[in-house]
Amino acid sequence: MSAPSPIDQIAERVERLLVRHEEMRRTNALLVQQVDALTRERDALRARLTTARTRIDAMLERLPPDPGADAPLPSSTSPTP
Repeated sequence: MSAPSPIDQIAERVERLLVRHEEMRRTNALLVQQVDALTRERDALRARLTTARTRIDAMLERLPPDPGADAPLPSSTSPTP
């Protein structure tokens, strides 16, 4: 059996490259789908976070003021007898 001709070798390499190219295209399409799904999920989570923050801010607004908020903090040093 003789060695394959250079043209046969090139043709074989081109075939392998075409197969690899198609695999890469399919992989890329799957990755694009994953990125799209994750982007939608991120956007939904951001919207939920914004809603939760708004609700918490509204609840904080309804809380009565803390009566001790204006009182001075106790001193950590005590007078020496």
